Amino acid sequence: MTDDNSLAAVVSNESPALSGAAREALAAGTADSTRRAYSADWTEFTAWCASNGHTPLPATPEAVVEYVAALTTIPRPRTGRPYSPSSIERAVAAIRTAHSAANVPPPSTKGARIILRGYRDRLALAKDPAAKPRRAQPAVPTALRAMLATLDRDTLIGKRDAALLLLGYATAARVSELVALDLADVPESEHGIEASLYRKKIKAFSDTAVPYGSNLATCPVRAVRALREALAEVGRTEGPLFVRIDRHGRIAPPMYRRGVPIGDPSGRLTAQAVAQIVERTAAAAGLEGQWTGHSLRRGFATAARKAGHDLVRIGRHGGWADGSKALLGYLEDSDRWEDNPVAGTGL
Repeated sequence: MTDDNSLAAVVSNESPALSGAAREALAAGTADSTRRAYSADWTEFTAWCASNGHTPLPATPEAVVEYVAALTTIPRPRTGRPYSPSSIERAVAAIRTAHSAANVPPPSTKGARIILRGYRDRLALAKDPAAKPRRAQPAVPTALRAMLATLDRDTLIGKRDAALLLLGYATAARVSELVALDLADVPESEHGIEASLYRKKIKAFSDTAVPYGSNLATCPVRAVRALREALAEVGRTEGPLFVRIDRHGRIAPPMYRRGVPIGDPSGRLTAQAVAQIVERTAAAAGLEGQWTGHSLRRGFATAARKAGHDLVRIGRHGGWADGSKALLGYLEDSDRWEDNPVAGTGL
C-alpha cells in the first residue's frame, strides 16, 4: 500500500518509486496547472482526514461525503469563503485521481455529488455569485483596440505586448501555447503568418494561418514583424518570440529569489506573465470585469461567430476539440442576441 507522502508524490509526478523516464512521461501527459492543483487538493484532503479520524487511502465513500459537506461550510484562508462548487468538483477529481495513481479503486462519489448539487441550489437561490462559473471577459475587437491604445508601440515592451495581444487573439491560443512559440514558429509569407502551435488539449500541432489585417494598428502579421525586427536589432534572431523585458529595455534580465536564479534563462515569458499583461492593459483601458489570458481566446471565438464563421472552422482554427463544450458555451453567449429564438415568434 502506498503511504500518504508517496501518494502525494505520485500525483505531482515526483514519486521516488518511479524512474526518471516515467516521471517525465507523466509530466508530459499532465498540465502543470492541473498537477499542482491536484497535488494541493490531495494534501488538503489528507490533512482533513488526519484531523477527523478518516483514512485517506483507501478513502471510504462516507469520508468523501463528510469532506465535501465540510468544504461547503469551511472558510478558505485566502478568501474567507467556503469552496466554490467548481473547486469542490476539482477536489473530488483529485481524490479519485490519487487513488487511481496508487492502483487503488477510487471511492464512490455518488453521495458527494448529491451534496454538491444541493450546494449549487442553495447558492443559486441565495443569488450568491459563487453559483455562477467565473468567466473571463472576451477581448472582442473593440476591447482589443482599446487595450492596444494604451501601449507605447515605439518601445520594445510596447511592440512585444502588441504582438502578444494580436497574435494571441488571431490564433485563439491558450497562454501556455502562446509563450511556447519561438521566432522560427511564426514564419511570414505573402499571405501572412503560419503559426506552428502545439495545442495541448488535443495533443497535436496546428499550423494556424493568420492573414494580414485590414487595419495597420490591429494587424497581427505586422505586429509580429515589428517585434521580430526590434529583437533582431539587439541581436535576438532565434529563441522565444515573447521574452521578458525590463523597463530599461533589457531582454531577459537576470532574476533572483533569495539569491537563487529563477526564470527561464532564455527569457521566455511564463503563462502567468501573459495573463498579467492582458489584465494590465485591460485595466489601463478602463475595461471592467475579469480579464485573463483566456480573454484573447474567448474574444476570438465570440467575434468569429458574430462574423458568421462556421462552428467547426472556428474550433479547428483555435485548437478546440470537435464538439467542445467550452467553445459551445462561448458561442451561446455570442448568439443570445444575434440568433435569439424569441425573434420572429410574433411578439
